[in-house]
Amino acid sequence: MSTDKISEYLAQFSQARNQILEQLRRTVIGQSDVIEQVLAAVFTRGHCLLVGVPGLAKTLLVSSIAQILDVQFKRVQFTPDLMPSDITGTTVLEESAGKREFRFVKGPIFANIVLADEINRTPPKTQAALLQAMQEREVTVGQETYKLPDPFFVIATQNPIEQEGTYPLPEAQLDRFMFNIKVDYPNYDEERKIISLATKEEATEITKVLSGRAILNMQKLVRSVPVGDFVTEYVARLVRATRPRDPSAPEFVQRMVDWGAGPRAGIFLVQGARAVAAMDGRFSVAIDDVKKVAIPVLRHRVSTNFQAQAEGKTSEDVIHKLLETVQPPELGKYDKKRK
Repeated sequence: MSTDKISEYLAQFSQARNQILEQLRRTVIGQSDVIEQVLAAVFTRGHCLLVGVPGLAKTLLVSSIAQILDVQFKRVQFTPDLMPSDITGTTVLEESAGKREFRFVKGPIFANIVLADEINRTPPKTQAALLQAMQEREVTVGQETYKLPDPFFVIATQNPIEQEGTYPLPEAQLDRFMFNIKVDYPNYDEERKIISLATKEEATEITKVLSGRAILNMQKLVRSVPVGDFVTEYVARLVRATRPRDPSAPEFVQRMVDWGAGPRAGIFLVQGARAVAAMDGRFSVAIDDVKKVAIPVLRHRVSTNFQAQAEGKTSEDVIHKLLETVQPPELGKYDKKRK
């Protein structure tokens, strides 16, 4: 594909993104960073974990995106008694024309966008039922394996303040999520608009913008955005600096971090930066694009220790300081390579 053709497609991509944002603003007030990060994950085949207190429109945001994208949407309310088969589906025995045979009844996981509401409310056995689906995009029941529809995204929500009767997600499952997105309180003006919108009697209509096939095409377009060696080296430096035993780790990381991000974090940083560039209509990835997605990608992959807690520091504070400390590579050697 020629550069001119890709540039034309990127311009259309940026226009579609603006149309999506315009429709979302009819139902969701504020949360612009959250929306950008969710869309970046959607266009890179990633999964999201939305963390925020109740009443911040997390569920409304996901359902609105599903309506705009014109894809199949299923919501699963995670509870302590939820079983794995309630998500994946089950095999039932049916009798027809005097014959008995087993038939698989698909569960809600067989949708394009699956909202796992309050995922930390259900036991680890049920949480693990999502692992294969999220990573392999397929479900195995008995001896049969069933492919999930394409596109496929899991967007989970988690309440950070009520921890009684909850089951924290293990690190292995947290790592399946491309982004850990923090949903915060709205500001004063946004809250006024929210109250005004919610108390109106007329329902807000949302127009569909993209089909499932269009999303797949845009995912291919995002993957075609080139990433230079300059950006790749910066990503590698940033990820390795999160590991306390790595020689490149700064002193504050060695002091406050138990373990850092793995190679998957670097892959997601590049993919997220590609999506940011594509949504802006740009044909190249910049260092600022990486920094824009660094917090949601690394937040759940950097584990702080008791020393950090004693100093009142979180993993987010460590990442902010890393972004200030880790410098991009020198441009000189890359200029020489071009020559």
